[in-house]
Amino acid sequence: MDLRTTPVHLGLGSRAKPVEGFAWDPEVLQAYSAAVAADGAEGRMVMIFDGDGPGDHWEQHPAGDELVVCLSGSVTVTRDVDGVRDRVLLGPCEATINPAGVWHVVDMEGPSSILSVTAGLGTDHRPRTEPRPTDRADTPSPEEAP
Repeated sequence: MDLRTTPVHLGLGSRAKPVEGFAWDPEVLQAYSAAVAADGAEGRMVMIFDGDGPGDHWEQHPAGDELVVCLSGSVTVTRDVDGVRDRVLLGPCEATINPAGVWHVVDMEGPSSILSVTAGLGTDHRPRTEPRPTDRADTPSPEEAP
């Protein structure tokens, strides 16, 4: 299977199940959430993302930590904790952990691929409205905070 198009759900009892027909569509995401609800906060989605450029949204995962692994290229993971931004640059085979409940965004510095292991239960997204970190000062204005 190709983890770029078919994520794998890791569930209770060490189960691993491909998520067939997956799409970033509200109805599909709702159906996925309902299908794995019994796994609660212990369920994880494993997926590969390819990209090139800044992330378009902030996200946070209240149910648990998220592992982000850079497979190729270079990525910057920016976390926001109470208005303080922390940036981590990752190269191939390097990883970082986004703690549960912490808002974060991923910028791909040229063509890049990442693998994420995400606690999906209760995940929240917000549009990214400010320029990418390299285009501005490190201190966000109040309206830029997620």
